[in-house]
Amino acid sequence: MWDLHRLHLLHELRRRGTVTAVARTLNYSPSSVSAQLAKLEDEVGVRLLEPDGRRIRLTAHGERVARHAAQVLDLEERVRSELGPGHAVAETVRIATLETTGRALLPAALTRLRTTAPHLRVEAAVVPPEIGLTELEARGFDLAIAEQYPGHTRAHRERLDRETLGTDPVRLVVPAGSGVGGLADAGTLPWVLEPEGTAARNWAVQQCRAAGFDPDIRFDSADLEIHVHLVRAGHAVGLLPDLVWTGNTEGVRLIELPGPSHRELFTSVRSAAASRPAVRAVRAALAEAFEAVGRARPAAPSRGERGQPAGPTALT
Repeated sequence: MWDLHRLHLLHELRRRGTVTAVARTLNYSPSSVSAQLAKLEDEVGVRLLEPDGRRIRLTAHGERVARHAAQVLDLEERVRSELGPGHAVAETVRIATLETTGRALLPAALTRLRTTAPHLRVEAAVVPPEIGLTELEARGFDLAIAEQYPGHTRAHRERLDRETLGTDPVRLVVPAGSGVGGLADAGTLPWVLEPEGTAARNWAVQQCRAAGFDPDIRFDSADLEIHVHLVRAGHAVGLLPDLVWTGNTEGVRLIELPGPSHRELFTSVRSAAASRPAVRAVRAALAEAFEAVGRARPAAPSRGERGQPAGPTALT
């Protein structure tokens, strides 16, 4: 009989590459992880690991067992869901959330869960969607909230189930007193965007290039509140989703972008856990929160509304 816990460690080693990374993720000592993997080799009866410089790597047999380990772990999770009660009970659901959804959706969802699943414990961490989806697959989270943009869809992962929350408009944001009338007017102005390599940054740069310029990116931050403060103070313009505002757009002006200009928000869970009552309850609460917040979004500016073109000195 192969130990399920040790199979999990082997699966994590295949995903993370080093014993140290596995130990850090699962809060074990590296020596403990190595000892458990050695016991798994004895149980399986073939060599699963081999030296690779100062590290170890999976052998061909180890790769095969690790792939099957993922299927075993999924099956175990699916069976637990099927054998469990038909309603959410006292258990924990760990959520990886975006900054905006953590601020705009999570509080309302938690309020709803007090009624629909009062014994449920929810834990949440704000992490980039790239990390959230990876850690979801690795069982670090039970649910991840992620985003994708028109023309920049995320890869569908075989072991993850995706459910759309809805779309969140993205608009050009300028200081309230700016004369910018559209994206093309912002070509000579300083910009604030999300960090390089993020889906939001890549999409924003493409929008600017389609308007005929490369943005002068002077500031970047994953904290969108910093974007808001920089724009309000007149130091930058940017592209921000409506969920940033939760109804408060004081000190800024929102301008519609040409073409499809929104992000799609979705929840993702492991397919093996999609029927788990606690997961279904959290998904339902998030969907209701998104619908409620959507009714309180800023009024859409009229397309084509323009002011006086802003010169380079309109912002500092």
